Amino acid sequence: MSPSALAPTLARVGRAAVRGAAAARAVAAPVTGAVSAYGLAAIAAAVVAWVCGFAYAWQEMAVVAVLLTMTLLAAVLFVLGRFRYTVELDLAQRRVTVGERAVGRLDVRNGSSRALLPSVMEVPVGQGAAAFPVPRLRPGASHEEIFTIPTRRRSVITVGPVRSVRADPLGLLRREVSWTAPQELFVHPQVTSLAGASTGFLRDLEGRATQDISDSDVSFHALRDYVPGDDRRHIHWKTTARTGQLMVRQFEETRRSQLAVLLSTRAEDYASDDEFELAVSVCGSLGLQAIKEDRGVTVLVSAGTLRGDHRTRLLDDLARVERTPTRTRLSDVARLAGATVTNASVVAFVVGSAVPPADLRAASARLPQDVHVMALQCAPGAAMSRHTVAELTVLTLGGLGELPLAMRRLADA
Repeated sequence: MSPSALAPTLARVGRAAVRGAAAARAVAAPVTGAVSAYGLAAIAAAVVAWVCGFAYAWQEMAVVAVLLTMTLLAAVLFVLGRFRYTVELDLAQRRVTVGERAVGRLDVRNGSSRALLPSVMEVPVGQGAAAFPVPRLRPGASHEEIFTIPTRRRSVITVGPVRSVRADPLGLLRREVSWTAPQELFVHPQVTSLAGASTGFLRDLEGRATQDISDSDVSFHALRDYVPGDDRRHIHWKTTARTGQLMVRQFEETRRSQLAVLLSTRAEDYASDDEFELAVSVCGSLGLQAIKEDRGVTVLVSAGTLRGDHRTRLLDDLARVERTPTRTRLSDVARLAGATVTNASVVAFVVGSAVPPADLRAASARLPQDVHVMALQCAPGAAMSRHTVAELTVLTLGGLGELPLAMRRLADA
């Protein structure tokens, strides 16, 4: 055969070999993709035993090779077959508070026309996983499991994806198939209502007057001579009639009540996890009260800004907050707040007991002079107290239940 005639034949043979290899990989995928570490060790031991048995006529190794090979073949039978489940994962509530009961439901249905062998359904929950045995299911039959999720700590728990597991008794082969998408369960921090207790200095629903003079506002300041271009609606006609000269009203510019909460997430600022959890709860309580009263609120942490436009979004973001080692100090966050939250009328620092007074004073100095600043220092078990650091008022809280009284005292001062 000439080379020109041989080339097409070799090409066809090559394509056929590639298709055959792909088909073989597809057939063997349920097995090769399910080999565990024990399975790999067993395969390696079987290969060594076969080599030793044939090369050295070592009968004992030949027996071991046969036993290992039979064991592996038997394991293959456990993982072969198709899964035809219809799986539904349902969380009764996607958002709960720390300590509340979170319940989930797992429903497994046989959607095929044949009975399905028993298997195991695994549901990853956070860092762990729950395993539920599923019995043999007839065509159209279903199996339901109800489970609870621990909510002892504020966090965002990923539940799922639900995966079916089929494995041999020795654990040599393990085949997994995912059936659902993962879902998030938000465990919100505990908060307390501040109804009846003003959030710091925020008392005026119309806003707080500043030293800036405006030609149009709600806080009257004085009268001045009319100049061309002034709005005639602001002419004070009684004074004009009395003096014979046009006089217009002048106002003090008011600022809408805006609360900025600076929550320190620096690990070194807290003596324990309990301190940080109390700080997160205090931050959430202040933010929710401002949202409830329809005041603007901005919550800043070391890593950036949280969403303060809605109570659910704020609590969702607080559920993700963690204290981490960082070089970003409270004064750095205060500098960012002074540059970005320019309309804030009250700033509250929420920190742990390990923050020294010098850091509080330095953070306060980074804010504009006309902004009221207070600090809430969280120390579980400590007696509620109040002291000042330079011009900064510092409240020490030993528990979340003390926050309404502390804010009421601060407002009455």
